[in-house]
Amino acid sequence: MSGHSKFANIKHKKERNDAAKGKIFTVIGREIAVAVKEGGPDPANNSKLRDVIAKAKANNMPNDTIDRGIKKAAGDANSVNYEVLTYEGYGPNGVAIIVDTLTDNKNRTAANVRSAFTKGGGNVGTPGSVSYMFDKKGQILIDKEECETDADELMMLALDAGAEDFAEEEDCFEVYTAPDDFSAVREALEKQGIPMMEAEVTMIPQTWVQLTDEDAVKKMNKILDLLDEDDDVQAVYHNWDE
Repeated sequence: MSGHSKFANIKHKKERNDAAKGKIFTVIGREIAVAVKEGGPDPANNSKLRDVIAKAKANNMPNDTIDRGIKKAAGDANSVNYEVLTYEGYGPNGVAIIVDTLTDNKNRTAANVRSAFTKGGGNVGTPGSVSYMFDKKGQILIDKEECETDADELMMLALDAGAEDFAEEEDCFEVYTAPDDFSAVREALEKQGIPMMEAEVTMIPQTWVQLTDEDAVKKMNKILDLLDEDDDVQAVYHNWDE
């Protein structure tokens, strides 16, 4: 299977900038609330909630914190309703950026996202202005050190479960799926006891942009840092080849 060596870099970058676990837990907490509102509090009947719980566990969120989040979303009719909003735009040198948000205040979020782009010399575009340059895929990252299954066997498990692609990198295995097949593939690997560093539906760039100018690199990092500091921002995808 063909390799996608740079794909993991997108989320690894976010892990770096999200050094504080508090930010990650805030992000996942909102995803739990939305999943429960949409499909109910029982993971057995709510595949989206199962996926979010798997993501929470991959990020070492305590089980009691997960349970509290589910119960709060299920039991509080007046709990905050989050709206899913996606922004698209450009950073320095035409780097494409997609920003996924969950917000209870559209005006605040829009202003903060625009400010982040502006301060980094970028600009927010119209819906669809850059998303055509990305492919939506399920992505599962498996730490080699934690996985006792060899590469060939793991690849066959993933492909038999419905994965589209499998790649072996220096420190991890990468499994890619169609978005609709993601839950089934993740659950099949989970049942086989495969440990996952990350598992989520993400946006994979079709092409990459290099920044050779030091000022452009600083501006791009400024945009990413400001977006990562915003609690409304759930995920940031870009095609900067770091």
